[in-house]
Amino acid sequence: MKVLIHICCAPCVIYPLRVLREEGYDVMGYFYRRNIHPYRECLRREETVREYAEREALKVIYQEGYDMEGFLRQVVFRESHRCSFCYHDRLESTASVARHGKFDYFTSTLLQSKFQNHDLIRETGEHLGKRYGVPFLYRDFREGWKEGIETSKQLDMYRQQYCGCIYSEKERFFKKDRQ
Repeated sequence: MKVLIHICCAPCVIYPLRVLREEGYDVMGYFYRRNIHPYRECLRREETVREYAEREALKVIYQEGYDMEGFLRQVVFRESHRCSFCYHDRLESTASVARHGKFDYFTSTLLQSKFQNHDLIRETGEHLGKRYGVPFLYRDFREGWKEGIETSKQLDMYRQQYCGCIYSEKERFFKKDRQ
């Protein structure tokens, strides 16, 4: 059974890749990039994914272009709901690639993070799976969160400090007492 896994970053794919392979899935990755800001951060994450994918013999499809403006146009004035849009955007792109690639399932490394809204990811993935005719494979990979962190440290892998978009970067680094 072929599964396409959306990859947000290399550290987050470590545990899901191991588990899915142990379950017998033929796994291919899909690195989605337009939600990762600034561009230098996107390139750094992509480079780390490329290095890890080579190490693990993981084939990865890399999203072409960098439509940051399109992403921001969709989110502006909806910042409080940006994660809903972002989940939908990433999973829809992954579902589309999965359909065209004749995959049996699609899933996401977002399911490895304890900081993400699993219920919303699952609901969005299942809805898109029905629309695209490729089932969403839900797994709660959070139990491997620490394993992913430890392994990424052992591999001296680049580990980002925020989810991806400029809004999450601000939330992570801007301290209100600096106003």
